[in-house]
Amino acid sequence: MFNLLKTEGRARRGTFTTPHGTVQTPVFMNVATLGAIKGALDAQDLRDIGCQVALSNTYHLHLRPGEDVVKNMGGLHKFMNWQGPILTDSGGFQVFSLSTLRKIDEEGVTFASHIDGRRIFMSPESSMQIQSALGSDIAMAFDECIENPAPYDYVKRSCERTTRWLSRCKDELEKLNKKEDCVNPGQMLFGINQGGTYDDLRVQHMIEIAKLDLPGYAIGGLAVGESHEEMYRIIDSVEPHMPKDKPRYLMGVGTPTNIIEAVARGVDFFDCVLPARNARHGHLYTEDGCINLNNEKYKEDTSPIDTHCDCYVCRNYTRAYLRHLFRAKEMLAMRLAVLHNLHFYNKLMERIRQALDEGTFEGFREKYSGRFDKRL
Repeated sequence: MFNLLKTEGRARRGTFTTPHGTVQTPVFMNVATLGAIKGALDAQDLRDIGCQVALSNTYHLHLRPGEDVVKNMGGLHKFMNWQGPILTDSGGFQVFSLSTLRKIDEEGVTFASHIDGRRIFMSPESSMQIQSALGSDIAMAFDECIENPAPYDYVKRSCERTTRWLSRCKDELEKLNKKEDCVNPGQMLFGINQGGTYDDLRVQHMIEIAKLDLPGYAIGGLAVGESHEEMYRIIDSVEPHMPKDKPRYLMGVGTPTNIIEAVARGVDFFDCVLPARNARHGHLYTEDGCINLNNEKYKEDTSPIDTHCDCYVCRNYTRAYLRHLFRAKEMLAMRLAVLHNLHFYNKLMERIRQALDEGTFEGFREKYSGRFDKRL
């Protein structure tokens, strides 16, 4: 499934084969939480901007429209008209971030829906059942997402429980993939490394879950308030213990600099709501840094968002026009801005892969790490 083509230092260039296509890595997954990108982008837009993997969320799709509806419509690929690979997050992060009323025990988590307050129970088994009904190519394990910082003893117990939950996820998905009505029998499970900001717990947990020999592994519980230096330190601690022949996924990360630095530390998969969310507020990425289109200086600016960019927006519209759309609160403003930012991120990954192919990644890192995030 994962083919490591070459390395430069710890940075890796590879391919990952799924039932719905082969992914070139390193890769940024575009976040389509409810089967759509916030900002009115559809599946054709994703194809046009070079998206390889769409990421949707188990928790949100379970609440609406419900996994049974999606399954009856032929699975998430048919439902959203996207035939490329899909990864579904397990819902664990949302259970712990969106619900203030929850009870966790060995069996799973009882929580209140953030939509209508109704009580819902989610376990490793039910998370796998929901993801199986959705038919994604990659199903993420159900885990406990720990706040940073958290007491050492609690984090240790949580890691142990997350390991037990992972074994249950593996057993359940193996059963589901054998069922006659399975939407995607080739669905694969990725385990998630936890451990807060404690290096020893992170390493110990990674060693334990690696024994399950899963198709891929993620580093979770980061980009939730800790410093970038702490995040890089944890990646440095965990990476040597991650299987070399499996893809590595850094969940919820991040800025262009975060991605470049994590690639340099051996990470293959990324996702983040940041580019689309920033775009919806007029914050757009360019070759020289990030601009805020709400600023007065762009009122009569006839240049494109980025003179180096070949996306549809930069080929057809000016900064002045986009600023006007934002000021007038036109929906088109968000659509065009999100289209540009996601194109920028997918293009960034293409440039990283090209640099790795050519053996020039370290020079690329030196030139661009810190540059794209700079406020102009």
